[in-house]
Amino acid sequence: MRRLRAALTGAVTLSLALTATACGGGSATGEGSNDSPKTLTYWASNQGASIEVDKKVLQPELDKFEKRTGIKVELEVVPWSDLLNRILTATTSGQGPDVLNIGNTWSASLQSTGALLPWDEKNFAKIGGRDRFVDSALGSTGVAGQDPAAVPLYSMAYALYYNKKIFADAGITRPPATWDELVADGRKIRKLGKQVLGAEGANVAENIHHVFVFAKQHGADFFTPDGKPDFTNEGAVRAVKQYVDLMAADKVIPAGNAEYAQNQSVSDFAKGRTAMLLWQSASANLKSQGMSEDAYGIAPVPVQSGTPGAGTQVNSMVAGINLAVFKNTDNLDGATEFVKFMTSDEEQKILNKAYSSIPPVKAAQSDPAFNTPANTVLKDTLARSAAALPQVPDESQFETAVGTAVKELFADAAAGRPVTAESVKAKLEKAQQQMPAK
Repeated sequence: MRRLRAALTGAVTLSLALTATACGGGSATGEGSNDSPKTLTYWASNQGASIEVDKKVLQPELDKFEKRTGIKVELEVVPWSDLLNRILTATTSGQGPDVLNIGNTWSASLQSTGALLPWDEKNFAKIGGRDRFVDSALGSTGVAGQDPAAVPLYSMAYALYYNKKIFADAGITRPPATWDELVADGRKIRKLGKQVLGAEGANVAENIHHVFVFAKQHGADFFTPDGKPDFTNEGAVRAVKQYVDLMAADKVIPAGNAEYAQNQSVSDFAKGRTAMLLWQSASANLKSQGMSEDAYGIAPVPVQSGTPGAGTQVNSMVAGINLAVFKNTDNLDGATEFVKFMTSDEEQKILNKAYSSIPPVKAAQSDPAFNTPANTVLKDTLARSAAALPQVPDESQFETAVGTAVKELFADAAAGRPVTAESVKAKLEKAQQQMPAK
C-alpha cells in the first residue's frame, strides 16, 4: 500500500497504540485510483450483540453487492474499544480500508486529517444526492460549511428501557420522566434485590454521550462557541458530578458497572438483573439475547424537570454511524458504488431493521416497519430533543480525555472514595490539559 499524503492536524495526537491489519491500497498522489477494481476492504463497527451477529447481518448483503457488481468485499467487524485507534492509525500510516464505519461524533476530527474522501455535490450526486438524507443526520458528518467527511448510514438516539415486571413488582406505574423520579424509583427497586440502572463506566465514548446530555440539561457545554475546550465551567462540573453520583451518592448504578465497557449492561438488562438501561436503539440487541419485546417498555431519557425538548431539555446526543471512504483507495469507483448500495432505500430498510436503528435516508425512514412504538420514541427524540456533539477538530481528543476522567471518577465511586465537586473539577482540569494547544 502506498502512503497517504494527508496533512495531519492535532486530531491525531492521541496515543496510537494499535496498528491496522487491512490495506485498501491507494494512488501515488493519495487521491485515489481504480487500480484494484474487483476488491474492497470494509471496516464495520460492532452494532449487534457480538461480532458474529454483525457478520451474519452483513455478509449476505455484501454477497448481494458482489453478485450485482463483481466486486468482492472483505469484511472486518471492529470492536468499539479498538475502532477509533484503528482509524487514527490508518490515517497516519495510510494502511486503512477502502470503506469504513465511523461514529458520527468523530466526523470533524477525522475530517481534519485530510484522509477521508470529501462528499462534495459531485460525489453526493453519484449516490443519489444530498437531499435523500435527513437533515439531523447530515448535521453530524463534519464541520459546518465544509463538504462532509462521510455520509449517514444508521441513525440512533438514546432511550430509557425498563423491565415491566420489575416495575410492577416494585409498584412503579410509569417510567421516570425526571432524574429525581428515577432515583426515587431506584430505592423501590433495590428493595427487591434488583439492580437499578445499567451503565458502561469504563467505556469512554458512553461516558461522553451521557455527560454531554447532562451538560446540556445544565445549560452548559464542553467547548466555547469558537471551539476552545472549556471543561471546567460550572455547568460541566455539575453535569459530570450528577452522572457519577448516580453510582456514588444515589446508588442507582451498581458499583460493578464501573468496570463495564463491552455492553455488559445490556446483557444484565436482557437477563432481568437490571431494571433500567440507557442505550442507543437497543431492541435488536436485546432480542438477540433472548429478551421478548413484551418484557420491556421504552421511554424518553429523563430530564431535570418538565418534558424533553430543546436547550436544557435535551435528552440525547444525535447518535449514529457514518460511512466514509479513504480517499487514497485503489478502488475509488467501487467504493463509491458500495456507499451507494449501502445507502440505497432497499439496504437501508434491511440494515436498520436488523439493528433496530432509524434510517437516515428519508424514503426508507417512511417505511411502516419503522413506525413501531420503540422507533416512535427514537424518531421523536431525534426530531425534537437530541443535540449533535460539537463538530470540532478536537472532538475525538475530548471523548478520550473527558471520557477517561469520568471512567476514573466511576472507579473512585466504586472503591468508596468520595466524589466531590472539587475532585470532579480536578479531573476535568487534567483532561483539559491533555487537549492540543491552540
